[in-house]
Amino acid sequence: MAQSETKLVSPVSLVVDAVLVIAFFLYLYSLVSPHVQSNNPKWIMFWGSMCAACMSGVFWLCIQMFRVVLRAQRAAKSK
Repeated sequence: MAQSETKLVSPVSLVVDAVLVIAFFLYLYSLVSPHVQSNNPKWIMFWGSMCAACMSGVFWLCIQMFRVVLRAQRAAKSK
């Protein structure tokens, strides 16, 4: 049984994912930075960006899992 080779990642999907993750990071940073308990702007930027980076990484994983499940559902429906 020969299976057709299809590209699972395209340059367009990478750009869309990057834009979504960057927008999510900026949104989360704007939410968490006022809650950093410091008066030093460098520490506020550091801890706000660290928190937003962790959550953005989880968001990226969620996007990838969504794509895999959607692709599997479409493949199952077409068979």
